[in-house]
Amino acid sequence: MKKVLPIFVSFGILLVAIACQPKATETTETASQPEANASFSDLKVAYVYTDSVISKYEYFKAKSEELTEKGKKFEGDLQSRARGFEQEVANFQQTGGNMTPNQQRAKQEELLKKEQNLMTYRDNLMQELATDESSLYSEVYDKVQAYLKKYAEEQGLDLILSYTRGGAVWYGKGALDLTEEVVTGLNEEYASSTTTEQ
Repeated sequence: MKKVLPIFVSFGILLVAIACQPKATETTETASQPEANASFSDLKVAYVYTDSVISKYEYFKAKSEELTEKGKKFEGDLQSRARGFEQEVANFQQTGGNMTPNQQRAKQEELLKKEQNLMTYRDNLMQELATDESSLYSEVYDKVQAYLKKYAEEQGLDLILSYTRGGAVWYGKGALDLTEEVVTGLNEEYASSTTTEQ
């Protein structure tokens, strides 16, 4: 056993020594690496500030206003129904003493059912608004993505990054910032589509 251990140690040292020697194939691989990196140096990259593109996009502004108006309408309708319900409860509290116990119980059950219906109605309105908002963001995202694809092809860009605070991109030269150009292009495209529709 003592004779075998030095053989393994010697064999291990020999393997390490061989592995550390430069090989002819390594020099050819190293020489070919700059060629592989050359394609990356030709990569044309730009970025946009995502929040600015969305907030300055006229289509998004118009649809957001529509959604806000819809929300106000829902809120007004809900408040009107709530006031009606509160009035009915107040009337019951004033006149409930004149009712028989069975009439009081029936009215309480009716009011409880109306309250539950009012809550369900409110939840449905909130869900509808949330769905509309989600659809709007999805639609805007699709429109921006389609425009950026077209823009990149026209400008010969290989990659357009989304620049957001705390995102994956921490720095970009100002010259690579396409935000204003993209916003202008999107708004022109939107303006021409609304002119065509009218």
